[in-house]
Amino acid sequence: MRAVPAPTVIAISNQKGGEGKTTTAVNLAASIAAAEHRVLLIDMDPQGNASSSVGYPNGVAEQGTYDLLMGLAGPSEVVQSTELPMLDVVPSSMDLAGAEVELVEVERRESVLARSLPALLEHREYEYVLLDCPPSLGLLTINALVASTSVLIPMQAKYFSLEGLGALNNTIEAVREAFNPGLSVEGIVFCMFDNRTNLARQVVQEVGEHFEGLVYDTRIPVNIRLSESPSHGKPALLYDIESKGAQAYLALAREVLARREGQAEESTRP
Repeated sequence: MRAVPAPTVIAISNQKGGEGKTTTAVNLAASIAAAEHRVLLIDMDPQGNASSSVGYPNGVAEQGTYDLLMGLAGPSEVVQSTELPMLDVVPSSMDLAGAEVELVEVERRESVLARSLPALLEHREYEYVLLDCPPSLGLLTINALVASTSVLIPMQAKYFSLEGLGALNNTIEAVREAFNPGLSVEGIVFCMFDNRTNLARQVVQEVGEHFEGLVYDTRIPVNIRLSESPSHGKPALLYDIESKGAQAYLALAREVLARREGQAEESTRP
């Protein structure tokens, strides 16, 4: 019987809002799926923007992330297909907003998602699982970090984004020490990037110095098609694949996959 490699579980996280987190989760998931890797996108954000961006606005799916975390539904009930054959989604629902409170009473509340993942992965052989986290450091985000192998951090090249990055890094360290020693930083991607400003270049340099080797070469530009595509329930590559935004995320996916392949080759060397 063929051994199935363990999937890469990546939390897309930044506690500061407006950094390009959901846009990155949706479009990176779609771009990896377009490269013929089977991907599961789990929407951990009660706002449900990732869900609506792939065709599941609030109310369309009867069950989703909340039902999974609360043990009310199994994989076949919460996993939904999308327009991309290799991309599935566990959509958020309005009930997820109450999960932060309800999880407080659950034993080992920080690892509820981690305990739910094996059943999802048995449902289908996913190679990548991407978790779109809320812009906060509550129990939903902690669950995502505990369940993940790594964290991908989208951020803007702005001063206040640096402060948010520092706080998130502290949280990653705390989760690593307390719950998930294997958690690593997958990489940092600059979103809504404008290379014409000195500040943007300075922020990129500073982040690159503190997180050597972790900043992606790909920069995601400000792009109207990236802003328009969610209202059509599509990732950018299905809305306008020729747009600069769609092309940037396809390039980011190639970079993520290339790094992963390089790491796999290193791990097999004698």
